[in-house]
Amino acid sequence: MNKITTTTLKKMKASGEKFACLTAYDASFAIAQENAEVEVILVGDSLGMVVKGQSSTLSVSMDEMVYHTANVSRVCQKSLIMSDLPFASDITKEQAYSNSARLISEGGAHMVKIEGGTTMLETVEFLSQRGVAVCSHLGLLPQSVYKVGGYRIQGRAPEEAEQILSDALALEKAGTDILLLECVPAELAARITASVEIPVIGIGAGVNCDAQVLVCYDILGLTSGTPASFVKNFLADTHSIQEAFEAYVKQVKSGQFPTDAHTFN
Repeated sequence: MNKITTTTLKKMKASGEKFACLTAYDASFAIAQENAEVEVILVGDSLGMVVKGQSSTLSVSMDEMVYHTANVSRVCQKSLIMSDLPFASDITKEQAYSNSARLISEGGAHMVKIEGGTTMLETVEFLSQRGVAVCSHLGLLPQSVYKVGGYRIQGRAPEEAEQILSDALALEKAGTDILLLECVPAELAARITASVEIPVIGIGAGVNCDAQVLVCYDILGLTSGTPASFVKNFLADTHSIQEAFEAYVKQVKSGQFPTDAHTFN
């Protein structure tokens, strides 16, 4: 695998080649994922749940995101490192820029991920104009879980679907480099993926996205409680964590994952 950049991912989309994304929060998992040729490693604020044991992502601080991002970037030579801007770190566009600068300069991230649609257009444009690569997160927004009343599918109602599509197009125009769609119907995700020129990463969004992402602990069967319906345990049919990561990459790139069983309609 050659060094992955935003240009690489856009070329892959244009040629119809899928790519894989996984979360990592430490050096050991990051090395294993890069060796499995995971193109994009997401240092997610999901660490609040899977590392810290919290009930949501909302407790994660900027210092924690910088720390975990540095743990990952320190050992990766090829994968693109994407890092979440945590809850309340992007209230103003200036604050978002300052915190993005920390993730990049201190943490070694190549790209930041921001939750939200039209409300974040000005921020995305502000960051893009200043050389910050941005992934915009639409659909289910974990940082807004208390507002929307829990972790539920977004975009089933026609007006919701149209709003998500409109947000995606507006964010692309504002300069976002990648879209991430979480827990939306597969038909909507396919429509958005075909409507934008930038790559679209899906989680619980069907097989027609340009890429897939899952939390690394989930694909190893380490989920506490009942796993989400879009999760698959790749360790169950392999003999090691390394093989599980490799199986995930292979199935994402071949279109074998996700199946209908991991998809919302």
